Amino acid sequence: MNLRRDFIKIPLALGIAGALSLAAVPTAAQQAVTLLNVSYDPTRELYVEFNQAFARYWKGKTGQDVTIKQSHGGSGKQARSIIDGLDADVATLALAGDTDALAKNGGWLAPDWQKKLPHNASPYTSTIVLVVRQGNPKGIKDWDDLVKPGISVITPNPKTSGGARWNYLAAWEFAKRKYGGDAQAKDFIARLYGNVPVLDTGARGSSITFAQRGQGDVFISWENEAYLLEKEFGNKVDVVYPSLSILAEPAVAVLDRNVDRKKTRAVAEEYLKYLYSEEGQDIAGKNFYRPAVSAKAQAKYAKQFPKLNTFTIEQAFGGWGKADKTHFADGASFDQIYTRK
Repeated sequence: MNLRRDFIKIPLALGIAGALSLAAVPTAAQQAVTLLNVSYDPTRELYVEFNQAFARYWKGKTGQDVTIKQSHGGSGKQARSIIDGLDADVATLALAGDTDALAKNGGWLAPDWQKKLPHNASPYTSTIVLVVRQGNPKGIKDWDDLVKPGISVITPNPKTSGGARWNYLAAWEFAKRKYGGDAQAKDFIARLYGNVPVLDTGARGSSITFAQRGQGDVFISWENEAYLLEKEFGNKVDVVYPSLSILAEPAVAVLDRNVDRKKTRAVAEEYLKYLYSEEGQDIAGKNFYRPAVSAKAQAKYAKQFPKLNTFTIEQAFGGWGKADKTHFADGASFDQIYTRK
């Protein structure tokens, strides 16, 4: 009888242990997931706040903890890092052209990536403005003031920075319209870069050069970065809106090759979609980006964004493919201009 009782106890004990063991294994909803968002320089503050909001949303929806890591730098440099193996789940770069490079160089995502999200995969927009010293002592009002003798201009390197390319193209189109053609614009840009003492690799580096190191009379800046500077150094800088600027449309994308290998597609796709939510659009406006799709957020932040005469990259340059080939490829106009300096 004692043997029988012991025999009965053994499978019972194994059953209990097995149940406890299964209970200790996390379910899919319980397992934490980590995403890497590879972005450009001035989005640091935006994504710190947005990542926290998304983590709360995703936890409430699925019960799953998600951590989003951030990587920032010049947009072109960041794209090359992904091509070289940086294990990103999403790319939120400054230029659609930089994201196109990820499709062309290694097939990290599909060529039609920009059709997978609303508004050409651009949940927020921005533009290019001028930041000057408080009181504007050099009287800088428009692009043509930047080519005057003795004016020191801070802008990053178009070979590594997406923001720098927006800066360059905004100035080019202004000069083309004002002075009559591409030849005049090229001469104008050559004179502008003749006034640039240093080319940082990214927009945030140029921001530091201007605001913290005190170099330059004017900083060609993303609109959102200009407002951040005004917020932090309000008694030292002023923002000047030029007569013409470019509508900057930073785009976002899931990196198909990586998310399928890492099995993070569901959360990565939801992460980018959440940028279009009311909370995501509000966070964009709060961080001085122009909300692209939410009428509510657009109305809420309308007063902080002055109306500005803008053009698009397609209207003026035929899209990023043509702009890159004409202006930023090796031996193209920027190299010709800058080597002439």
